Order: sequence, then structure tokens, then C-alpha cells
Amino acid sequence: MPFTRTDFPGLLIFQPLVFEDTRGYFFESFNQTVFQSENLDYQWVQDNQSCSHYGVIRGLHFQNPPKAQIKLVRTLAGTIWDIAVDIRKGSPTYGRVFGIELSAENKLQLLIPAGFAHGFSVLSESATVLYKCNNLYDKTLEGSIAYNDPALHIDWKIPAGKVILSEKDRTSPLFEVCNNHFVFEG
Repeated sequence: MPFTRTDFPGLLIFQPLVFEDTRGYFFESFNQTVFQSENLDYQWVQDNQSCSHYGVIRGLHFQNPPKAQIKLVRTLAGTIWDIAVDIRKGSPTYGRVFGIELSAENKLQLLIPAGFAHGFSVLSESATVLYKCNNLYDKTLEGSIAYNDPALHIDWKIPAGKVILSEKDRTSPLFEVCNNHFVFEG
């Protein structure tokens, strides 16, 4: 099975089958049939790609219903520490943080269901991240949570003096007051 379940309902790690030889490697980063065999039948409508330098933290971001986004995240170059926070009220993992290293080397991908805030920090000199979304971006529905919210206890694996943030991420609200409309439907 290319999918590993986590303790968080719906949050999955995807490990594609990689074929390596003297020329390099080949793998299918996405195959609809493989995902459908796990009852993961999404219509991806938007791919987002970013390139960031060491110390950059992007997040924690989410998009509220009715255009909440499921994301499939992977790293094309470099290494990131990828974070997902369950913000679905009533979920058994509500307010808990999941972290995983995603890199061009390990080729792991994280499937993040709607109802999670997402972010990552760049651990390598630079990193290029690509993620698929099942809904188009809608600025009127976006939300964010402070990356350094003390209630979440997130270790971004970046020394405090090396953190690089956008203005949006520098001024995001705490988890307890974020504009979150998610309810767990377990």
C-alpha cells in the first residue's frame, strides 16, 4: 500500500513506488486509479508551487467552506518540515499538530484533508514545494493561525533568529480566535 494512515482522521502519507537505476529514477507522483483504490476520489483543480530559502515559514493557512481545500503536498527540491493542525471542532485530534519531513530525496507526500491548517518551514538552503488543491483559492474564505501560537507548541526546526515570515504570517491570529468554520464529520 502506498498510503500510511496517521493518528489524525483523514491525514495520510503517500509514498510512491520509485524505480531507480543508473540513469536516475522514475515515479508516478500522482495516479488517479491508485488514489481511487483507497476511496480518495478528488478532482484536482489547482496546482500551487513555491520556492523559498532556508528559514522561511509559510503558514499556518486554511480555506473555509464552502470552498475548503484538500491538499496533496510534495517537495520537488530541498527539504521542508511540513505541518498540519487539525482545526475541525469535535475531532478526536482537534488542536493537535502533525509534522513530517518532506524532501526531494524521500519523495513522500502528505494528503491533507479539509479542516486542517497547513504550513511548512524550509530546512535546506532552498526548497521548491508543489501542492495540488481540489478547490480554487478564494481570498474571501482564507484563514490563518499564528505560526508561533504557544497553545500549539510547534517546533519548526528553525532557530528563532533565522525565521523569515510574510507580513500576513507575522500578524495571524491565535488558534483560539481564528476564523475557523470546520466541524468534524467523522
